[in-house]
Amino acid sequence: MTYDLIVIGAGPGGYVAAIRAAQLGFSVACIEGRGSLGGTCLNVGCIPSKALLTSSGKFAELSGLAAHGIAVEGAALDLGAMMARKDKIVGDLTKGIAFLLKKNGVEQINGWASIPTPGRVDIRQGQDTVSLKAKNILIATGSEPTPLDGIEIDEINVLSSTGALTLDAVPDHLVVVGAGVIGVELGQVWSRLGAKVTIVEYLDRILPGIDGETAKLAQRALSKRGLKFQLGRALTGITQTDDGLRLTLDRVGRDTQETLDADKVLIAIGRRPVTRGLGLEALGVTCERGLIVVDDHFQTSVPGIYAIGDCVPGPMLAHKAEEDGVACVETLAGLNGHVDYATVPGVVYTDPEVASVGLTEEALKEAGTDYSVGKFALMANSRARASGQTDGAVKVLCDPDGNILGAHICSAHAGDLIAELVLAMANGATVGEVARTCHAHPALGEAVKEACLDALGRAVHA
Repeated sequence: MTYDLIVIGAGPGGYVAAIRAAQLGFSVACIEGRGSLGGTCLNVGCIPSKALLTSSGKFAELSGLAAHGIAVEGAALDLGAMMARKDKIVGDLTKGIAFLLKKNGVEQINGWASIPTPGRVDIRQGQDTVSLKAKNILIATGSEPTPLDGIEIDEINVLSSTGALTLDAVPDHLVVVGAGVIGVELGQVWSRLGAKVTIVEYLDRILPGIDGETAKLAQRALSKRGLKFQLGRALTGITQTDDGLRLTLDRVGRDTQETLDADKVLIAIGRRPVTRGLGLEALGVTCERGLIVVDDHFQTSVPGIYAIGDCVPGPMLAHKAEEDGVACVETLAGLNGHVDYATVPGVVYTDPEVASVGLTEEALKEAGTDYSVGKFALMANSRARASGQTDGAVKVLCDPDGNILGAHICSAHAGDLIAELVLAMANGATVGEVARTCHAHPALGEAVKEACLDALGRAVHA
């Protein structure tokens, strides 16, 4: 049998692409080497981290209930039960993906894939190898944690994000190296559960790539919640001591060194694409900095071989990979598949959340773009005051005609609030049109409306 499409990888990009292709009438096989479906996102990324963020958030909330007139006595942490809940969520969702593939007629195949020639995929299953033929091959192999030169990750004391999701005890002092999304999210999980958490970052700010003013709001709020930050420091070594681990740090731009003691270290300096073992070099597939180069239709330099998601340029986000996958297979079916990368949102699921879409203020200044800013602090939002979630603000950037160029939110439920502004940008709605839209009261969404009003010089509640 020759398949219309073979998808290599069953993460968010891969399984969504396989399902969409099957809906369009393709014969499809989806190959996954991991023991379970869902890729990094479901197994050791987005989903388990959000489960632990939710559980740890409920535990942390207990200490603030006295202000609501609620006394709690005898509350205790059962970390095993918390981890079991996380694992059950992952397991249930994995089974759900298997059901969806079967429902849509996608053949699921377990094994590690390689591409010896265009139109053929070899699948290693233990000691055996199975070969399949395909008219088109789609690479959706995702990404993995980026290692740090000279630092060995043993997943016992020195952890990647994978190990940080499976600790069997709360560390006394966790040092997180990297103040990006993964670092601050997992740092807050363990801080809420009782660990002292210090986040070490090479840059002089947290959340690189996020609007600078919004990142400062986030740092201030996270510091209030117990996270410690040491910025402008580079990790140069980790040694074992009688009491745990000792980190050696260089002060960036200064000729000084510091040491920091910890009992666990999380290395969270980013992610890199997974493309090894596919045979891309022998095939002649062009790669740059480890990423597969593709054209506007996701085709690689070799006809009939396509790539999406984390292994191609662009933000390493599950929802971006899904959009890539749908656009790729719709193009193969003769439809107008397209992804507008200017309207792909990003969210940090800490408390408060941080959400962004479009350009930052720094990018607009660098480009010399004429723009206006609208802001609204959550402290002035009645729902935020009632719920006690007043940290942060909504920030909207627009051109002189009111077209939204970027939006950045630090607040509770920012990941939900950003959707309105993503929709506005995707459909060409201006700040004036958002401002004229009736928003429910009292609700956090009113902060979005007020920020748009402020961009017009018409803020009512600020």
